[in-house]
Amino acid sequence: MFKKILVANRGEIALRIQRACRELGIKAVMVYSEADRDAKYVKLADEAVCIGPAPSPLSYLNMPAIISAAEVTDAEAIHPGYGFLSENADFAERVEKSGFTFIGPTPENIRTMGDKVSAKQAMIKAGVPCVPGSDGELPDDPALIKRIAKTIGYPVIIKASGGGGGRGMRVVHTEAALINAVQMTKAEAGAAFGNPAVYMEKYLQNPRHVEIQVLADTHKNAVYLGERDCSMQRRHQKVIEEAPAPGIPRRLIEKIGERCAAACKKIGYRGAGTFEFLYENGEFYFIEMNTRVQVEHPITELITGIDIVRTQIMIAAGEKMPFTQRQIEFKGHAIECRVNAEDPYKFIPSPGRISMWHAPGGPGVRVDTHVYNNYFVPPNYDSMIGKIIAYGDTREQAMARMRTALLETVVEGINTNIPLHQDLMVDSKFMEGGTNIHYLEEWLTHRTPNKR
Repeated sequence: MFKKILVANRGEIALRIQRACRELGIKAVMVYSEADRDAKYVKLADEAVCIGPAPSPLSYLNMPAIISAAEVTDAEAIHPGYGFLSENADFAERVEKSGFTFIGPTPENIRTMGDKVSAKQAMIKAGVPCVPGSDGELPDDPALIKRIAKTIGYPVIIKASGGGGGRGMRVVHTEAALINAVQMTKAEAGAAFGNPAVYMEKYLQNPRHVEIQVLADTHKNAVYLGERDCSMQRRHQKVIEEAPAPGIPRRLIEKIGERCAAACKKIGYRGAGTFEFLYENGEFYFIEMNTRVQVEHPITELITGIDIVRTQIMIAAGEKMPFTQRQIEFKGHAIECRVNAEDPYKFIPSPGRISMWHAPGGPGVRVDTHVYNNYFVPPNYDSMIGKIIAYGDTREQAMARMRTALLETVVEGINTNIPLHQDLMVDSKFMEGGTNIHYLEEWLTHRTPNKR
């Protein structure tokens, strides 16, 4: 096992990894930008290294600075968390070439799954169902593009091969709009991702977003840890996640989970990963794989009892997973609300000083956050300041506990999206379960403001 790990991230995930290290008796080196100098996990660190000023390109995306920090502190491994460099194959490669262990998949795995065209091709070969679409990158010939769209059937969606986070996508309903949409998406993809390649898929009208969590070690073992429903999203950004997904037959989950685990073995995957699917009319369609730990990993941990971050570290150290698929049991229901420093309905970021922070408690309530009284939320990074997770024997109990937890949470000095979560937790359609990926945006358009 490692003696010292460098955590190449910030915020709640940095603190989460630090806790896993402490449990395993591993020293944690925390890197930080000047904006995060007063962060809790920096104060609690065994060692801490400032890697640059607030802007991400000068700190958390600064590969040489992070690797230098690992060298001067004699760290043996680097955990990238999520976001920033976590899915950067070049970073993973530089980490390994510098003599450190990258706590994540191989650079080859990250490259394959990071490009949506190659990822889809790999999944088709592995027997994972995919959305009908082009065989690969779209050609330049407008006539061929129109022919592909006609074969697939309208509406179609144009996607950037190297895209992510909901960017680089355009829905097309008619042939007349097709070529212009392709050209615009190519330009956007080239500017945002440095890769102008795009591909085409059938646009599903009312799908749900369901993902399968996997873990794979270097001893040819791979397991799936059930599913998460992440359909409650705005502009392709997840707002609420839950596990298991309401209303989907277990035999379908078992079937797709087994395929995902088999695919991990086929491509030689290692570590934690998530297969993301669109689910409609009883069918799963692969859309992408995230080659890292997910923001929403706590809900899977609560229904399985498996510590995903701890297992990530053990796998990276070359250890065998301490459980098999048969030993994994799924119990109860968990829901996660992402707490963002933003106006709850205008979605304008709200950085600033938190004058009062009071976290909720009680049975089945977990809070993952790095904030505290008098903490200053910097304007330089993602607006998420924490996650409130509620667990219960049933979905109804988990939701009831979440409603109580949201009511108990106190955040003063900045705006947060907690009022949005409170409204959604009493929404009749969400309470029924099974809402699709468009539901929240439609709900926001037609909602009647509540008086508080």
